[in-house]
Amino acid sequence: MMDTTKHRLTRRALISGGAAFSVLGFPVPFARFLPAGMQPVALAQENILPGKSGLSVLSDRPIAAETPPHLLDENVTSGEHMFVRNNGLTPAVTAEDVADWRLVIDGEVETTLDLSIDDLKNDFEEVKLQLQIECGGNGRKFMTPAARGNQWTFGAVSCANWTGVRLRDVLDRAGVKSTAVYTGHYGADIHLSGDPEKSPLSRGIPIEKAIEPHTIIAYAMNGGDIPLLNGYPLRLAAPGWPGSCSQKWLTRIEVRDREHDGAKMTGQSYRVPRYPVAPGTEVPDEDMEIIQSMPVKSLITAPQTGARVSAGDVFEVRGHAWAGDNEVAAMDVSIDFGATWTRAELSAPVNRYAWQHWRVELTLPEAGYYEVWARATDDAGRMQPATQPGWNPRGYLNNLQHRIAIFAL
Repeated sequence: MMDTTKHRLTRRALISGGAAFSVLGFPVPFARFLPAGMQPVALAQENILPGKSGLSVLSDRPIAAETPPHLLDENVTSGEHMFVRNNGLTPAVTAEDVADWRLVIDGEVETTLDLSIDDLKNDFEEVKLQLQIECGGNGRKFMTPAARGNQWTFGAVSCANWTGVRLRDVLDRAGVKSTAVYTGHYGADIHLSGDPEKSPLSRGIPIEKAIEPHTIIAYAMNGGDIPLLNGYPLRLAAPGWPGSCSQKWLTRIEVRDREHDGAKMTGQSYRVPRYPVAPGTEVPDEDMEIIQSMPVKSLITAPQTGARVSAGDVFEVRGHAWAGDNEVAAMDVSIDFGATWTRAELSAPVNRYAWQHWRVELTLPEAGYYEVWARATDDAGRMQPATQPGWNPRGYLNNLQHRIAIFAL
């Protein structure tokens, strides 16, 4: 079926991309040749991340920008500090588009649903959950040898308050058939080529994950609109799994009778080898498996790396920890390069899939250079390693320990 929302937004984006404009008061003689969605260099820093603050841009087409760890010190990630990982061009979304927005549920269901955002709000129970979402490639920069893709360090992760409805409730209304195996997700974002027939991303999840009560269709974040770059006005939140499963600008969910084969579901995208491989190994597609639950991780959010403290004085180190489908059971830090460890205070999550806050008071014994290392352990006994846990061709799932530099005066 034609996704009419996407086609309308695609046309608007292509028109705006080719329109005449000026840059800092100067005309652009060859503006007609500038690819749709690409920013002139002189404007990129101003316009590429509207509503964001302090993020580090890794790519401008499509947009990828991560959050420095110290800006994630908030207990709940704000919109201005939420990372961005887009696969296509950001759609232009007007108030008219929101009023006309449709979400279609079809495929292996008894009744096809065609829902407005108001239908979701009025016809289903509203839920509010704090959910962490992380890019599957978070930590890729530290893979050796280098892996293909955006070179994320530690900041492709967030944990916000999401408001929406359970995907399970919507699927129940449609009547999922016994043949259902997987979902396939579609959004209104535009392929980098500008071709409206191509999808930049169409991921999916097994039915078991789709009906898990924390998988939601979200229409608000932190009590307000979802930021445009993060999926306004409607997106999925499938927490604990790669962020690509949480489709943005959501327009359709197709229930499949087989594993979904949409854009970036096949080949090596969001997949890792079924078996350990030596660094640099070429792995056949048939030996790759889809990433599901993300591994245990932690982040030091304060102090900022490079901080100065007084030798002998007590100072606080704090941060967050998370563990995909699991819970974090223990949090430890080291100031002597892992020779000894100190147990940190660890809070319980406010709900399943929320990250867990931790804190510890430390003292550096004498003046000099130190590093604070952070190590989380999940409830299955899996612990963060000091170095990359295992190389894979696309650099996914790197959960090495976060380290910061501290100077004692």
